[in-house]
Amino acid sequence: MPLEKAGIVADEVAELQLFVQIVKAGNLSAAARARNSSPAAMSRGLSALESRLGVRLVTRTSRSFELNEEGQLFYERCARIVADIAEAEAEASSKGDVVKGMLRIGAPMELGRRLIAPLITDFTQKFPDVQVHLTLSDAGLDVIDDGLDVALRVGLPADSGVIAKKILSAKRIVCASPTYFKKHGVPAKPSDLLQHDCIRLVRGRHVMDTWIFQDQGKRFEVIVNGTLCTTSGEVVHDWVRASQGIALKAAWDLQPELAAGTIVQCLSEFWCDEIDLFAICANRQHLSPRIRAFLDFVAKKLTIFVPK
Repeated sequence: MPLEKAGIVADEVAELQLFVQIVKAGNLSAAARARNSSPAAMSRGLSALESRLGVRLVTRTSRSFELNEEGQLFYERCARIVADIAEAEAEASSKGDVVKGMLRIGAPMELGRRLIAPLITDFTQKFPDVQVHLTLSDAGLDVIDDGLDVALRVGLPADSGVIAKKILSAKRIVCASPTYFKKHGVPAKPSDLLQHDCIRLVRGRHVMDTWIFQDQGKRFEVIVNGTLCTTSGEVVHDWVRASQGIALKAAWDLQPELAAGTIVQCLSEFWCDEIDLFAICANRQHLSPRIRAFLDFVAKKLTIFVPK
């Protein structure tokens, strides 16, 4: 195929991939974040596609984004084409053993900064031909909608069309700073938390104020309250260190502070529920060598560095 024609085909495929990603993301801004671009660039790309086709695909205003009938039919075809291209590329690359290329990884903010980012540094030193784009967000990244190769997340996703591999399990522990406990006392039993200032995490519109405990094989709940709540796990961590209250945190977030004694666990005899970290990939028959290598690497390293 002549180079100029190959270039035209590549541009058209890129347009289809862009269109599918915009639709899956739900709006131009979300698609721009996934592609590390701008809404204006997304809008120009969409307009160029509509101009080439000679048809309007999307009804969009400053507040809404909706496929029209032509856009819906076109999207359904494009989604299949893009999925087939991705599968073909994955199948081709899976036949080789060379670990190289771009790897797009997503993770929660605190876990990503404290544990995943240092592991990525080690990973790229071992596999220097791999380039990594790390996205950190507490909003719950989606491997498909956010254009990721691997999404690290707590708990299984609702989407059954993905592959989920458990990477790590750890206990949730109740903790605070020594200064807080010195000032307010250490709770002796879970119900004592009702007398304490508890820092709560927010997910969506739900405040995570129901803490689960176990005593002599029986599980029970305590609904806590307090002055502070936030959508950020890192902010919860900062507030605990600043002696602002008691929090329920995953053990993997606290290893340095627990070892140093700057954060102290309490109620350890009342075992709390376990938390699981999963690596989520698109449900494809073939995974590229770089994805397989990363999954194996992170599972091994996190098991070593973050004991239960």
